[in-house]
Amino acid sequence: MSLPSVLANIFRSKQKSYKMVLILALLDEGAPGTKGVSLTKITERFRQTLIEREIKNFPVDTPTVNIGSSWQKASLQQMRSVITNPIEALSRPRIVWADFSKDMIGFHSNVLSLLNPSVVKELRALALQEIEEYYQNQNQPAPDRITSLISQLMNNYLKSKAEPFSAHPLGTLLRQTLPQELQNLPFIDERYKVQGSVGMGNWANVPWIAIMDKRITDTTQHGEYIVYLFSENMESVYLTLNQGVTVPLKQGRRLGYEYLEKRVKEIRAKLPLEGMQKDQNIFLTSSGLGKDYQVSTIAYIRYERDHLPNDDILIKDLKNMMENYECYVQSQIEVDGEDGEEDVNKVSDRDVQSILEQIKSYITRKGFTFPEHLIENYYLSLRTKPFLILAGISGTGKTKLVQLFAEALGATESNHQFNLIPVRPDWSDPSDLIGYLDLTGRFKPGRLTQVFLTASQPENKDKPYFVCLDEMNLARVEHYFSDLLSVMETRRWQDGRIITDILVGEEELQVIKDSADRIEGPRQEPTSVGIPDNVYIIGTVNMDETTYPFSKKVLDRAQTLEFNEIDLNQLPFEEDEALEFDGLTLAQSFLASDYLILKDAFPGNEALIQRTTERLVEINEILAEVHANIGFRVRDAICIYMVYDQRFGLLAEDEAFDLQLLQKILPRLQGSHSSLKRVLIQLMAFAVGQRLNVEELMEDASELYLRWRSRSDQPAACFAKSARKIAYMLRRMEEDGFTSFWLT
Repeated sequence: MSLPSVLANIFRSKQKSYKMVLILALLDEGAPGTKGVSLTKITERFRQTLIEREIKNFPVDTPTVNIGSSWQKASLQQMRSVITNPIEALSRPRIVWADFSKDMIGFHSNVLSLLNPSVVKELRALALQEIEEYYQNQNQPAPDRITSLISQLMNNYLKSKAEPFSAHPLGTLLRQTLPQELQNLPFIDERYKVQGSVGMGNWANVPWIAIMDKRITDTTQHGEYIVYLFSENMESVYLTLNQGVTVPLKQGRRLGYEYLEKRVKEIRAKLPLEGMQKDQNIFLTSSGLGKDYQVSTIAYIRYERDHLPNDDILIKDLKNMMENYECYVQSQIEVDGEDGEEDVNKVSDRDVQSILEQIKSYITRKGFTFPEHLIENYYLSLRTKPFLILAGISGTGKTKLVQLFAEALGATESNHQFNLIPVRPDWSDPSDLIGYLDLTGRFKPGRLTQVFLTASQPENKDKPYFVCLDEMNLARVEHYFSDLLSVMETRRWQDGRIITDILVGEEELQVIKDSADRIEGPRQEPTSVGIPDNVYIIGTVNMDETTYPFSKKVLDRAQTLEFNEIDLNQLPFEEDEALEFDGLTLAQSFLASDYLILKDAFPGNEALIQRTTERLVEINEILAEVHANIGFRVRDAICIYMVYDQRFGLLAEDEAFDLQLLQKILPRLQGSHSSLKRVLIQLMAFAVGQRLNVEELMEDASELYLRWRSRSDQPAACFAKSARKIAYMLRRMEEDGFTSFWLT
């Protein structure tokens, strides 16, 4: 009998023997027959297994720096820190679950049902076999593959900089080959993100390869990580424990350097850093980012191009650096766990998928079901920019989606974090939303200003606030929303937060205290109000004869999600108990923007941004025929959406781009002229990934929309959702002589 697929590959990626030891402990303590067992008991069994190997002089993993030289010296608290890593690694594929607050651990219900005696026996044998193979591989000398690749890079980089950048083999070496070699090392598992960069569009002066522990960072912009830095003259490469400089330097180089230097001293005091240099004699380049990294370096080992050590030494040095890094990461996790509720509620990237599953479960239990991946798309859209438009036929749950998603995050009407504002047809200026001067000259704040004031209070800045503008296009959006649209475009970084220009000034706010009862809790009188970075505005729209269309000014600034595909067979059946929850209370970090401009998202995402931009260039050439070209604002929004998607692993790349084509490109198209029909046919060719006879289809495009009218029997396409929408628009063009994305 072979193991079920869910169990067959659980040890494929490993850093140490810990995964196997944890599984053996769970099997030994009888967890297969029960829903859960004591985590303390499992931790003690885990420790005993390592101690037994140590006593018998069998190969055993070296204890981490903070434990000492022997597992026998490890306390239960220290072992809890060690066992956390394999628990996290096995909980992501839903093999095990653990509740530290209740001191319980066990196999997931989907695995429990598979654990008959034969599977238990085979799983135990696999774990024992993997342990022995792991230690055998530890003792086998490896060929000098890493040394050879680094030497190849350093000997050819300067010459390559004079050659075309795109698709250069040296870029592949640094972005893919070398990172994969490092990822294959036994002490670098799936907790770590390994990334290399030679620049974006142009050769970097200082190329690098970073190893990031995803528990504290998965971007080189901030946080701490290990990075190989190659000097500009390619005479040296430095293995460094370093800090991200992009975010700290947003407050200016002087203050940024002061922060980085302070952190260097603090971290050096925490770690042994034996065998490393702890000075500022690292030299990469005389200016630019290279100099910034010289300031941010905590410790380093320098290798000269003409005297590169063999793989044994390189790997030994890297393992030493990784052990120090692990010690630092554990100290950070422990500190975060002691900082109180605010830090507990902060969300790491690895938790996003599971939180979205819980949100979907919450919404389903409330009796609502939405199309597949809609919640992921909604989340990515909010993360990209805090302004969404939900469009579609009446009764599809647009307003309910906004309300229930907010409720699932702890934002409700009762705590004023969710606000429903119905739009009136007579709105012709911003006064109803922002405020106005009454006949006595006193300023009366509008409902949106009241939300901004509440969200701006110091005690509320880490809470998300949602505003649903219901039936947003009953009035002309450009008339009552124009001030907000303009202020949205002034978003910028200041002291680690996003701020905007002033929406309501000091003079108006002097009399706003008359409405203090509308603001909950202690208040700090603001001198002015912009749009707080913890406020998310979502408009719902129905497109019919009673509503107004949107201008490109609005569409360029929003993500447009369409609700027209309804499956009435979806009924509110009871959910699995394991997924039930009563709502979360999450900090603003779950939704907060990390990227305002495309440059913010570059590090580590160059290849994805390049691929996305190339697709948009092709689309822009098509749109040029009807003067519907997109600009930098739309390009940046689409690329940032794609970066978030890849970062959280929510959708396939083509699926994510399909949604962006549907949400950011197609809503711009409407009209009755033949050139628009030509553009739609060319976009259909792009969406399906095939050559189409444009001239023939200009006469009769019925074969396209007839082929795509049924969801159950559709041809293959690169971007199926967009193809289906384009087919519908072509049909309206031929039948009515006019078409628009918005027609229902």
